[in-house]
Amino acid sequence: MPKSALIAGGTGLVGSHCLQFLLASPEYASVTALVRRGTGITHPKLREQIVDFDRLPDLSRCDDAYCALGTTIKQAGSQAAFRRVDLEYPLRLSERVLAAGAKQFLLVSSVGANSSSSNFYLRTKGELEDALRQVSFTALHIFRPSFLVGERKEQRTGERIGMLLAEALKLTMIGGLRKYRSIRAETVARAMVKVASHGSAGVHIYEYDDIQRLAEE
Repeated sequence: MPKSALIAGGTGLVGSHCLQFLLASPEYASVTALVRRGTGITHPKLREQIVDFDRLPDLSRCDDAYCALGTTIKQAGSQAAFRRVDLEYPLRLSERVLAAGAKQFLLVSSVGANSSSSNFYLRTKGELEDALRQVSFTALHIFRPSFLVGERKEQRTGERIGMLLAEALKLTMIGGLRKYRSIRAETVARAMVKVASHGSAGVHIYEYDDIQRLAEE
């Protein structure tokens, strides 16, 4: 039976691809996108719900919830603002979608996420992962990409240079370094939508090789 999906962060680098795959997937009869502004997409499956993530309302029923929320400390303006977007918002979302019947929660995290890390960014990501493990989903799927490659809406020169360097260094990263290889945002999104159809219970973590394999299925 076709399911319903909900996505938060559907206008971002990974989330925008994820939304397109969700709309194209026969697995889903309906897709709700929680947005702060309209996506500009018209599709019979799509229901846009404009929300304030600081005051997230009760949500309509969904089976699978996708979280691609995220920012950078530079964009957020402070560490506190970063934690609000990358930790508090996803946790609040997890509570709302669980109450709405979600069985699976799929998260875009980061390679190296660890709640014990001395790096603020990685520590925050790890704290989120730890907190989500305590939420009673049938399945929690955590995707840990490294540098994301793709067309950003507001791409700065430094980001373009970083993308080129990441691609150039990719083949030098072997063995334990493979998980730090850059990866296309579209690949991550494709893997997320594919794994949701597997019906695997429990907590699952996916890094570079896992993500590539899933996307190629």
